[in-house]
Amino acid sequence: MRFRKLKQKTKLPKQENQNTKQSFKYASNPDRIKAFITDMFMIYIPILYFITYVVLNGKDEFQSSTLAPLLGVVLYGIIYTVLLYKFGQTPGKKAYQIKVVDAKTAQNITLFQAVLRFLSFLLSATFLLGLFVGFYRKDKRSLHDLMTGTMVIQDYNSYNVNN
Repeated sequence: MRFRKLKQKTKLPKQENQNTKQSFKYASNPDRIKAFITDMFMIYIPILYFITYVVLNGKDEFQSSTLAPLLGVVLYGIIYTVLLYKFGQTPGKKAYQIKVVDAKTAQNITLFQAVLRFLSFLLSATFLLGLFVGFYRKDKRSLHDLMTGTMVIQDYNSYNVNN
């Protein structure tokens, strides 16, 4: 009986930030996946194309190089972290009206959080287990969100579509 009362007292209001009293809606997993795929096509693929055909002399040199794929990931990471730090969104996240914010304050994340989020995403994606954590949580936060103290929310102010 005591455990049940203790558990009831520790429950927080759903999807409401206590510091700013703003209510928000967590981004859905399909939207997060679609935003990630969009970012791959809009940011990462052009970087790989540039490295393969402008810096190097074609796919054979790219495939034989160990530095070229690493350079592509580093460039993508720099662009990704700068966009998250400055705007809270990448082009894919903006297309699906979602935004990455600090879990405690619901404000834009810091540069340190953006860098750490990208690095922890690489770690989560390597083992795949961290990416599936969000499917089993009510707040849909993946392992890299938990490690960096961020959350992904719906941002209906990112752009308005007149219907």
